[in-house]
Amino acid sequence: MTERLYYLDSYTRKFAARVLEPTTYRDQPALVLDQTYFYPTSGGQPSDRGGLNGLPVVEVAVRDSDKSIVHVLAQPLSATEVEGEIDWPRRFDHMQQHTGQHILSQAFLRAAEAVTIGFHLGIETVTIDLDLAQLTEPVIAQAEQIANEAVIANYPIRAWFPTPTELASLRLRKTPEVDGPLRVVAIGDFDYNACGGTHVAHTGEVGPIKILKVEKQKKGVRVEFICGGRALADYGRKHTLVSRLANTFTCGQAEVLDAVARLQAEAQTQHQELRAARERLLDHEAIQLLASAQTLGSCKVVRGAWAAREMAELRGLATRLTASPGVIALVGAAGEKSALVFARSTDVERDMSALFKSAIALLSGARGGGSAQLAQGGGVSAELTQVQQMLEFAQGELLK
Repeated sequence: MTERLYYLDSYTRKFAARVLEPTTYRDQPALVLDQTYFYPTSGGQPSDRGGLNGLPVVEVAVRDSDKSIVHVLAQPLSATEVEGEIDWPRRFDHMQQHTGQHILSQAFLRAAEAVTIGFHLGIETVTIDLDLAQLTEPVIAQAEQIANEAVIANYPIRAWFPTPTELASLRLRKTPEVDGPLRVVAIGDFDYNACGGTHVAHTGEVGPIKILKVEKQKKGVRVEFICGGRALADYGRKHTLVSRLANTFTCGQAEVLDAVARLQAEAQTQHQELRAARERLLDHEAIQLLASAQTLGSCKVVRGAWAAREMAELRGLATRLTASPGVIALVGAAGEKSALVFARSTDVERDMSALFKSAIALLSGARGGGSAQLAQGGGVSAELTQVQQMLEFAQGELLK
């Protein structure tokens, strides 16, 4: 099996190794080496990236059959010896995030006696799952403070395989069931945990730890956070955003929330005023349309087609028109999403649903339906002339 050199040294970036086996992994070329500093995907942490003899390593995995580490390559490599190089920015980011997870898990254990039952190191953020029904804001703040105090303390971090006697004396957060020796990561006297991942040498290298979000899960709560370079980048983005908002509102950064609240209140007032104005316009439009309606027996038929109009407006118009007795409203709108509304007054004995179905059949792909009093639909692209033809057809059906 491959000797896992990263277990005792997470900082080496270049190394030499012998090729034990050229192979494939998931139909891609791969190599098994006698030793490696490449970390394989496992324990919630993604694998390293880098290169072997200059060829990109696109995945590193543990082979199920014999637990050897396979280095998946972008293209085949024929060699008996290789020079490996780790993608250091990616490796160090994972070291920061994973060590930060240990620190934050211990912080939640101290702040709320919450045990970490899940961990995932993602591309943008990191999550831990805690065995609690909920987390309050004060507890979240306390855990974050404990975690960052541990960073500032700059505790030394040690990763090793203790003897059975030594292992029995350690206060591990959790002791997993594994075959073979158990690797322990100790963060000073702050935290002891079994782990096979890569970590920094001192907590100060983790950088700031920032909790972003806490959400309920089926089993416990999920805490989303970032550390180090990710936290600094996140702060930079948010600082730029707040600065731009402050400049836009011509206020200080501390006053941005108040400025946004005022803007929301103004927008809500304007929205209400606009809605009231639209309602008044619909009232006025209904009166005008009704005045120019065609008489069909004992009924008045109002027919109207527009190049573009929302379904809600058409329905509101039809409802207003048919509030008067003896009225049939046939209205429609063209556009990317056509809309048709057929409606009648309660005293008119005509089935709008049947009439609508016969008219909508003229427009391929259009759908809809309703009741004997009001039917609506459309939803597909239509030209104004097509809408007008359907309305004319419907009126012709009424004449029959």
